[in-house]
Amino acid sequence: MINERNLPIFATLIVFMMLYGFGMYEYRGFRDTLVFTNLLTDNAFLIVTAIGMTFVILSGGIDLSVGSMIAFIGVLMAYLITSLGLHPLAAIAVAVLVGTLFGAIMGIIIAYFDLQAFIVTLAGMFLFRGLAYLINLNSVPINHPFVTALSDIYVPLPGRGGLTFIAMAMLTLLVIGIILARRTRFGMNVYAIGGDSHSAALLGVPVKKTTVKIYALSGLYSALTGVIFAIYTSSAYPLAAVGVELDAIAAVVIGGTLLSGGVGYVFGTFLGGMIQGVIQTLITFDGSLNSWWTKLAVGGLLLFFILLQKGIVTWAKRRTSPT
Repeated sequence: MINERNLPIFATLIVFMMLYGFGMYEYRGFRDTLVFTNLLTDNAFLIVTAIGMTFVILSGGIDLSVGSMIAFIGVLMAYLITSLGLHPLAAIAVAVLVGTLFGAIMGIIIAYFDLQAFIVTLAGMFLFRGLAYLINLNSVPINHPFVTALSDIYVPLPGRGGLTFIAMAMLTLLVIGIILARRTRFGMNVYAIGGDSHSAALLGVPVKKTTVKIYALSGLYSALTGVIFAIYTSSAYPLAAVGVELDAIAAVVIGGTLLSGGVGYVFGTFLGGMIQGVIQTLITFDGSLNSWWTKLAVGGLLLFFILLQKGIVTWAKRRTSPT
């Protein structure tokens, strides 16, 4: 018997297999490994963002600042490389450190000042977007041999497909996220806080310190997404990643993580991000549908998984309640 806590991720896996199977059946080109590897590359920035968001939602919180953080980090990285002449590695290190620090500051405000994560991260969303505009109002190309070399990394696979640097970076960060969530004390603390923060505190879980670490981790993953997005586009723009925070939340929920916290898998988030990519690819292969059908399909899936989660929670409560 499948545990009810695992039902959402099994539903996500079935949806992904059905969509991808339909594509392989309907379109011959869908069977090529090129399609799958392109999905990994094109959705890398969304999946990495959603991995950080997974830890936030697992703890029962929310982070609306991730899209603005991506834009800010990209513009900051471009400024450090093009205006200050820093080597891209140094610029990446500074940008990632700044993103992690800003995430930690939001975590401190949420944990120690007892403010709602929605309000704090909403303020962060406006702050980071404003900082991006403060650095540069226009798109900035990043023309550096090192960045070009990273973009050119390509590991061929059977068929026409191959893994780019961006895809490999995303998969590495995915493995790290899975290990953090399932194999570390920090990950267990995140699940405990999401299940019941008061009970977790009584059991000795350092709720406030863990909350700070959660938002610092979200800031880290958002900053890494900013770097990945800058390498992917070879440029930075203060209007980049508008609305990505909502796409990331959708990927997390479609991936089977409960919005109330305490239940979910990082791998499910990966599947949720890939499902969005598969839907967009199917629409592209069809050629007769508008790209906005992607939003419609994702919205429908999101509603389905929210209702599924509600049904599972209600069923679990009835099963455990005394008769």
